[in-house]
Amino acid sequence: MPELSWAAPRADAPVDAFVRVPGSKSLTARWLVLAALASSRSVLRAPLSSRDTRIMRDALERLDVRFQESHGSLQVEPGPWGTGSRRDVEVHTGLAGTVMRFVPVIAPLHDGDVRFTGDASALRRPMGPVIAALRALGVEVTEHGEPDRLPLTVHGRGHLPGGVVEIDASASSQFVSNLLLVAARASEPLTVRHVGSTLPSLPHIEMTLAVLEQAGVAATHEVAGDGTHTWTVTPGPIELGEVLVEPDLSNAGPFLAAALVTGGTVSIADWPEHTTQPGDAYRELLTRMGGTVEREGTDLAVTGTGAIAGIDVDLSAVGELTPTIAALATLAEGPSHLRGIGHLRGHETDRIHALATELAKVGARTVEHEDSLEIHPGPLTGCTFATYEDHRMATAGAIIGLRVPGIRVVDVETTRKTLPDFVGMWLSTLHTDSPAASRW
Repeated sequence: MPELSWAAPRADAPVDAFVRVPGSKSLTARWLVLAALASSRSVLRAPLSSRDTRIMRDALERLDVRFQESHGSLQVEPGPWGTGSRRDVEVHTGLAGTVMRFVPVIAPLHDGDVRFTGDASALRRPMGPVIAALRALGVEVTEHGEPDRLPLTVHGRGHLPGGVVEIDASASSQFVSNLLLVAARASEPLTVRHVGSTLPSLPHIEMTLAVLEQAGVAATHEVAGDGTHTWTVTPGPIELGEVLVEPDLSNAGPFLAAALVTGGTVSIADWPEHTTQPGDAYRELLTRMGGTVEREGTDLAVTGTGAIAGIDVDLSAVGELTPTIAALATLAEGPSHLRGIGHLRGHETDRIHALATELAKVGARTVEHEDSLEIHPGPLTGCTFATYEDHRMATAGAIIGLRVPGIRVVDVETTRKTLPDFVGMWLSTLHTDSPAASRW
């Protein structure tokens, strides 16, 4: 049976749009975990409701956390950690990296065995550092398939020991954030020391430290002279109260990119003045690629001229922005080199290879390196743009389709992972309800 594809709409005029994006996926995941571990009931205002966050909620519910929705807010009743009767459960992680990496380190607090499995693609994603960290803390873990992969079982005993964990987080900053989020519930201080050669997506760890501070958790971060990063969290109560979740700045990227591609203006509502979200880097990146970026009160506006400049940039700290920047680079007037992105090979798909393959199908010349991607624009043509079950590949195809007729994006519904109504928002941004644009 052929895969369904979506005819990406081509822009026939400069866009002029005001866009309100839903809450941050990364922040929603962190607040959900902390609310589940908190000392009392919490309320999350404007959290993201998407496939990934629903999977996170389901995972936590299986560990006896309770949720109640009301008028765009979510009330969270924390789990009865270490006080319940023994009960074995199974958690399905889907393809959500936060669920795969965050929930297993909570599982020791549950009194019973917790078996983790996931989508077929999830079974190929690295889990070794999670398993190694749990075992270093004295937690029993049983692997059921390939080493260092799902499925696996964490044998919960109602408590999490503290101590010192040395971990290689070169593949994902989530291997640090997961331990920091649960550490306040440990029986003694927990120290995490990164021993890998690189540390990608450091802003996501800074985001974790910021939410811990807001929740009243004592955490420190030290960098030694040799560049070794060490974090220590002191056990204590977690108190959230009521939290407002920031809009997802990474998900704002495709809409801001539309301003550069079409020579129009796109404003994003409620862009925070100060944030730990990697998506805030769009302000600098899009300026370097030819856009004008301005604050308008609480909003952020990007204006383009239709001409896009190539860029040579290190994206190691903000790797999740790579597909959007790569799509713009395909439409640019000169070559681009996106560096420091080797860790993207372990995301929903091998994003470097996926981008190299699909951008070449469009007509760009791509050169794939282990840790970077060169993009040389060329005569572009329509094609069926594969997405590899990766939401950011889907939005990259939509960006290119603004200028290149005949782009058909396979499984655009994969965007529901983090943006429940991407297609509707995209068509509204372009001010079109064309049947051709929305046909499947």
